[in-house]
Amino acid sequence: MVNSKRLKLRFGLRSKLLLLSSFLFIIPWFGYQYVWEMEKYLRFGQEQTLVGTARALATALHERENLFNNQASFLPNVEQGKDLYGYKLTQAVQLDGLHNDWPDFNQRTHFYHHQQQLFTKEPLSLNFKASVGKYDNYLYLFFQVVDNRLIFRGKNNLSITNNDHLALSFSDSNNELNRFIISNKQAGWISAFSVTDDDTTIPVPAPHIQGHWLLTPQGYNVELRVPLDNLGDNIAFAFFDVDKTDGEAVSAIGSADPSNAESLGTIVVPSPEIERIVKGMRYTNSSIWVVDQHHRVLASAGSLKSAGGVWQAKEKQAKEDEKNSLWYQFKQQLLLPLYYKVLTKPPTDFIDQLYDAQHLRGEHIVSALNGKATSQWRLTTDKQALVLSAAYPIFNNNQVQGAVIVEETTNGIRTLRNRALEKLFTAILAIMSLGALTFILFASRISSRIRHLSTQAELAIDKQGRIIGQMVASNSNDEIGDLSRSFTTAVNRLSEYNHYLENMSSRLSHELRTPIAVVKTSLENLSLQEEQRAPADKNNSPYIERAQTGINTLNLILTNMSEATRLEQMLATTEKIDFDLKQVLTGCISGYQQIYPTIKFILNIDITDAKIKTFILHGSPEHIVQLLDKVISNGVEFSQDNIITIEFKKNTNNNNAELFISNNGLLLPEQLSESLFDSMVSLRDKNSKDYNKKNVPHLGLGLYISRLICQFHHGKISAYNHQAPDGVTVHISLPTKV
Repeated sequence: MVNSKRLKLRFGLRSKLLLLSSFLFIIPWFGYQYVWEMEKYLRFGQEQTLVGTARALATALHERENLFNNQASFLPNVEQGKDLYGYKLTQAVQLDGLHNDWPDFNQRTHFYHHQQQLFTKEPLSLNFKASVGKYDNYLYLFFQVVDNRLIFRGKNNLSITNNDHLALSFSDSNNELNRFIISNKQAGWISAFSVTDDDTTIPVPAPHIQGHWLLTPQGYNVELRVPLDNLGDNIAFAFFDVDKTDGEAVSAIGSADPSNAESLGTIVVPSPEIERIVKGMRYTNSSIWVVDQHHRVLASAGSLKSAGGVWQAKEKQAKEDEKNSLWYQFKQQLLLPLYYKVLTKPPTDFIDQLYDAQHLRGEHIVSALNGKATSQWRLTTDKQALVLSAAYPIFNNNQVQGAVIVEETTNGIRTLRNRALEKLFTAILAIMSLGALTFILFASRISSRIRHLSTQAELAIDKQGRIIGQMVASNSNDEIGDLSRSFTTAVNRLSEYNHYLENMSSRLSHELRTPIAVVKTSLENLSLQEEQRAPADKNNSPYIERAQTGINTLNLILTNMSEATRLEQMLATTEKIDFDLKQVLTGCISGYQQIYPTIKFILNIDITDAKIKTFILHGSPEHIVQLLDKVISNGVEFSQDNIITIEFKKNTNNNNAELFISNNGLLLPEQLSESLFDSMVSLRDKNSKDYNKKNVPHLGLGLYISRLICQFHHGKISAYNHQAPDGVTVHISLPTKV
């Protein structure tokens, strides 16, 4: 039971206040949730803003029929490889036959093989890839041809078709067919000719078509450009394969038959007029697309990676203003790494392959092309960024001509959210740190005052309940101060009462000695008178003797009662000297052997260290003798085998003299093991021995006096039971001089 109490955890005021202060951590959680709710409203606001941007741009394109006439928007369907799209090039292309300066060439080409063959007379040995782009006022075309045998036009050959050649056909603004043939005599700058349906007409050079013919291990590359002036909506191209010099073409592969105006496919290039209008919206920090009914891009502006919303520019400006401050450096190096254990930074680089530069797909675009404005949220292909897309229809004569698609990422909002959370965390961290420090200081102050009050109370009262000191009342005007003053008042009152009780025995003995002396004198006189009047009459003598015996016993009781008080007073004025405890002990044992002739005293002196020959104590040898007398007397009276064992040794750990006095007999009751050395406690009964052969009263002051003497010498005394055989051992520990 005692062990379980000792193992019980202590939960002090500081721990309780710290636990209560931990509830302050709910505040940042609520702040975090509040910021997340604000982000939801910001996203809703961003969605409405984006729809408004799409609506504004679509309004600028409504009922602008001339912007869409040349874009073949009303075709029933678009055939891949036949209907072409001119990608918007970001820079001019060098006409060298290499595709290094064509961005994303492999993703923006179409492969032509046997499914696009126009005719064949022999097994097909020709295929090619084609890509179309637009930059400034030119349409660029790149062809990567695989041919097992290349036949150039002869140097003196007037025919431009009896060799490997490229046939091009375009419609002009008047919807008339313009046919061209690129037929080279050698690799290098291309030779372009304008041809007609009349075979007798001599081909006319077309210098406005420029390009380069480059030989490759698999065949050849043809790179050329055509001015967009007077260029219509339709296009067709085909490569004719000739395997013999001055021979006829054995096969042809192309997007359509260049000689048949009805078979030509359409071509869409980014509209300059629409681009001019769209560029006016690029300051919205959005990515903007304009598509026709076939999802083909007519114009675009902005980049999705930089389209973070209207908040992004402000965020960058704020960082630019703060980056040179000390606070910014402290935040970047210490606080932000801690915050971003929880927060996530918006990705600066992500991959989005849902759209290409030619066609846009998505349910919101389909809905807009059906006449209903729609917005949607989606993740990028790598799931790194969240994208908001808004699509709004473009009307012309109450028909949907196309759609405007505006896109933004949530990077701006996420950055703004992170900024808000950074400020929130910083403020909360400062408040909580200051609050926690205040709580700790407050709790430490309270617990320190309570500990001080507890220490004062413990020092004022010893283990036996005696008042040995005074408490100093606190001047604080609070509950702890009131408690301190109450404790001080109570201790002072107890001290006065204790002092009264301690002096009561001496005052009582002093007051009783006078009537006792009177009674004793009267009895002595009465005894003399009886002897003189009737010397031979002894009838009254027993009564007089019993009265005298009672008076003597009462006088002895009063003497014993005042002994402890006198001893305390004597100890307070006793001068301490150095003496050898071993010599005092051996002398006392010799005397006890004469006083108690029937008792056998066994003295064992254990000196493990040969250097130890004396046990020097600083104190009063007379009182040490009195201490031994009290303990030995108790041991003798309770011994049942008439053997007293005294063990004497020195404790090398604390340099104390250890004395063990043991007798075999009755055991100590467990309830008196702690209070045995208190005043007025006695275990004697009718079975105890009386070596004075008198009925001497025992008030339980012997061991109490022993403890007083031990405390005077800064030592300790205790008693405990031992078994086999049963008995009691008194342990006395006294500090010696080193």
